[in-house]
Amino acid sequence: MEKIKSFTIDHNKLGVGLYVSRVDYFSEHPITTFDIRMTSPNDEPVMNTAEIHAIEHLGATFLRNNTEFKEKVVYFGPMGCRTGFYLLLSGEYKSTDILPLMKDLFEFIENYEGDIPGASSKDCGNHLDLNLPMAKYLAGKYRRQVLNSPTESQLIYPI
Repeated sequence: MEKIKSFTIDHNKLGVGLYVSRVDYFSEHPITTFDIRMTSPNDEPVMNTAEIHAIEHLGATFLRNNTEFKEKVVYFGPMGCRTGFYLLLSGEYKSTDILPLMKDLFEFIENYEGDIPGASSKDCGNHLDLNLPMAKYLAGKYRRQVLNSPTESQLIYPI
């Protein structure tokens, strides 16, 4: 069986960053998958489910309400390895194209106050597993490490 593209990236060389994972075409229309890598794989501890869940709720809500991108968001959700998130956007993009959006997103999460959207038993299948303080901490850490002044190695997958 052929390896999928994301398994061909050397995760021992992969650090925190904002990468284009792939561009797929559906009926000749591009969909760009972004790898929002928040922790260094096989190097740093992975994120716990509660903060991932909080980032997912806040991130999906923010992105689907963003005036420029809300009609382009296909998916936003966590990686199974718990080192980051995937963002799928309709259209073909580079990492630099969405830096302002990502800065706004992670600043929103870092400064968020109040109830997490969708954090009720009526709206969510695991509404008790949310950690807003840790989500805010991780969002700020990612913003400072990557988004404020990204290096080329934080925007392009390692060879």
